[in-house]
Amino acid sequence: MFESAEIGHSIDKDTYEAEVPALREALLEAQYELKQQARFPVIVLINGIEGAGKGETVKLLNEWMDPRLIEVRTFDQQTDEELARPPAWRYWRALPPKGRMGVFFGNWYSQMLEGRVHGQFKDAVLDQAIAGAERLEQMLCDEGALIIKFWFHLSKKQMKARLKALKDDPLHNWRISPLDWQQSQTYDRFVRFGERVLRRTSRDYAPWHVVEGVDPHYRSLAVGRILLESLQAALANNPKGKHQGNVAPLGRSIDQKSLLGALDMTLRLDKHDYQEQLVTEQARLAGLLRDKRMRRHALVAVFEGNDAAGKGGAIRRVAAALDPRQYRIVPIAAPTEEERAQPYLWRFWRHIPARGKFTIFDRSWYGRVLVERVEGFCSPADWMRAYGEINDFEEQLSNAGVVVVKFWLAIDQQTQLVRFEEREQIPFKRYKITEEDWRNRDKWDVYSEAVGDMVDRTSTEIAPWTLVEANDKRWARVKVLRTINQALEAAFAKDKK
Repeated sequence: MFESAEIGHSIDKDTYEAEVPALREALLEAQYELKQQARFPVIVLINGIEGAGKGETVKLLNEWMDPRLIEVRTFDQQTDEELARPPAWRYWRALPPKGRMGVFFGNWYSQMLEGRVHGQFKDAVLDQAIAGAERLEQMLCDEGALIIKFWFHLSKKQMKARLKALKDDPLHNWRISPLDWQQSQTYDRFVRFGERVLRRTSRDYAPWHVVEGVDPHYRSLAVGRILLESLQAALANNPKGKHQGNVAPLGRSIDQKSLLGALDMTLRLDKHDYQEQLVTEQARLAGLLRDKRMRRHALVAVFEGNDAAGKGGAIRRVAAALDPRQYRIVPIAAPTEEERAQPYLWRFWRHIPARGKFTIFDRSWYGRVLVERVEGFCSPADWMRAYGEINDFEEQLSNAGVVVVKFWLAIDQQTQLVRFEEREQIPFKRYKITEEDWRNRDKWDVYSEAVGDMVDRTSTEIAPWTLVEANDKRWARVKVLRTINQALEAAFAKDKK
């Protein structure tokens, strides 16, 4: 895989200086067109052998292009803030918006390679990391990102010659870092596992480009041309030509039965039982969040449901049991301009809590397969692939110790109508009812169908859906609290095994 990057590619100085001006001009033009179109972000991943010119090449690209539109990020040792969250959190929050370019050193490939080379884990874990990288890049590309991956290469002989030359040069031996010496000892393992990673993750949507790093002129022109050609091709691409995928109808019932229709909406609690059970469950939740075992976990509660189903009231009863410093409520509305410039999961990744903390999402990432699906805000291919992307997202949270609890608060159409009319009659509740709420009632069956598909495809062992019969608000509030408590206790019980 690296043979052609070990043959001594070189370009003479005169050829280099003759070609650079035109290349710089074309790169700048492409960069400004990228900014003007603002259709997609560019993510450049930098990997490879130490001393192969990674830093020098990126520095040169910043000189050739407008550095104001490029953000270079280095992911070295994880910070305490990063260690308290799922591993992908640090990358998601650094993604460039549409129209801009992000250059990532020490990215997800660096982490998996270093860990395997130094024996921190076995091949099975490396393969899991490779599969995770594939899923991440597939999703980013499906969301429109252009990913350009560079592997800067040196042969073992070339690497040793470089180290010897620098060691013998008193003016430049400072350029040898401890990592250079370390990699010289592990070169064979690094290249072997590097080939495994490249072989499995070079895909049509995000291919690897291996560049020989001995000659700076060759290296710089090669990277510049690859970057330019990739940008020009992406800018010229017609987004309407995207593959729409298999959008055949999902499983449909032929006997008119539905998941929501099977709920027992007559379930109720009288006032006395409600008060007693509410206090008991709130006290239980307060104790669980103060438990020392919570230091190994975070808690995420997702609230979805019909309009006027009582999400706000349920959330208030959960929050009433806790110190405000323990939790955060994230209300989700239509995306802002900043959020529209990113993949749809970006705005949720950045709100994932640290260990010991609790985040409540009032509406969530499920908007992609609910309102965006029903209202036509995304294509069928987009919401169809979102089921798998969401399952992968929640699995990453679970693997990092996050307890994910998901609620759909369900009411029947008559109960909704009564609550809508009540809101219009009571002055301090009028803000809760809008024309959009009335319009959504006309799409009741379509939304119910989307909810059924959502639960069927995203209710997993690690993050199951809890359907809450919410015609009676008392019943719903107690069920929500009890479910959260049971989920935390189950997570704590697994810690002992």
